[in-house]
Amino acid sequence: MKNPLEILEMVPDPEIPVINIVELGIVREAKITSENTCEVTITPTYSACPAMFTIEEDIIKIMKENGWEAKVVTKMFPIWTTDWLTDEAREKLRVYGITPPEKGADEHHIGKPKKCPRCGSMNSKQISRFGSTLCKASYQCLDCLEPFDYFKCH
Repeated sequence: MKNPLEILEMVPDPEIPVINIVELGIVREAKITSENTCEVTITPTYSACPAMFTIEEDIIKIMKENGWEAKVVTKMFPIWTTDWLTDEAREKLRVYGITPPEKGADEHHIGKPKKCPRCGSMNSKQISRFGSTLCKASYQCLDCLEPFDYFKCH
């Protein structure tokens, strides 16, 4: 039987399917509680994140498919931070066309130029504080003229 954490790495984020919930930092702990039972602790990226219900269902389903009964516990504190994103997740976001957040950054970085994930230019402007999801802002590169999302820091 596979380790619970390895199984959880197979669960993609429903809103950004190129990264999994472990890389995203949503999974806080996967604790084995008995022979084929585990408790998975998750923290939402935003308290009102609509994807959390889907993520919880996906966790229970994939764990069951791999021989585990899973109890999912949502822990709100400490609050999730973009600093929990792995370096691999940041690179996957960039390749996917989303500029990843800077480590250690805060909301004061919103509105400032971001590096275009397509051409690498810093010559960009914010179009909207809100992008395709609550966790992203919309930007446009002023060199290649392509729009792109920026994964907001918090």
